[in-house]
Amino acid sequence: MKSANKISRRAALRAGAGLAAGAVATTVAAGTLGLTPANPEGPFYPIHKQTDMDADLTRIEGHEERAAGEVICVTGRVLDENGAPVEGALVDVWQANANGKYLHEADTSTAPLDPNFQYWAQMKTDAEGRYRYTTIKPAAYAAMGEWVRPPHIHYKVSRRGYRELTTQMYFAGEALNEKDRLLLEVPEELRGRLVVPFQSNGEVPEGVFDVILEQVTPA
Repeated sequence: MKSANKISRRAALRAGAGLAAGAVATTVAAGTLGLTPANPEGPFYPIHKQTDMDADLTRIEGHEERAAGEVICVTGRVLDENGAPVEGALVDVWQANANGKYLHEADTSTAPLDPNFQYWAQMKTDAEGRYRYTTIKPAAYAAMGEWVRPPHIHYKVSRRGYRELTTQMYFAGEALNEKDRLLLEVPEELRGRLVVPFQSNGEVPEGVFDVILEQVTPA
């Protein structure tokens, strides 16, 4: 049972939307590649540590059943503006389940939780800047009023010597993308960098989401 002083889903989302303008101020930096646009963290960043935080969100250690929903795979590389791989970057991902529900006390949606879904994962990039994880495609969900958020996955990517990036990955072909308030806050010419097409590789649909970090110049 949630206590009366917990922030409502609607209020939390309104707060997240209010931060959008400031969060997407990232511009293309000098260099071969443009930076990945920022997008708000939102109100549902996980607050309780999990024992299972590996790169397969569809299975939880000790559970026989797999998470409900369409299984997908996301791969990518973390690079700097010049295309050099960023080794050892921490890639932090979290999302709603196949019912559009987050494992978070602030999410007051009546949609059911999935006891077999991991919701949150952390991984580090290899020497080539690569990362990979398996998850399910999250569902769209009502935010507030007539605003329905499209399927998306939250990212926070960090590495010493680089500016931490918080953003969201969206799915290509979703009609709701065209009306999403947070995605539309990203300049139109940069928006496509957050929208990922998925193709079947014979097993599960796979998408590629590369992240370009800004190097921090030593003082």
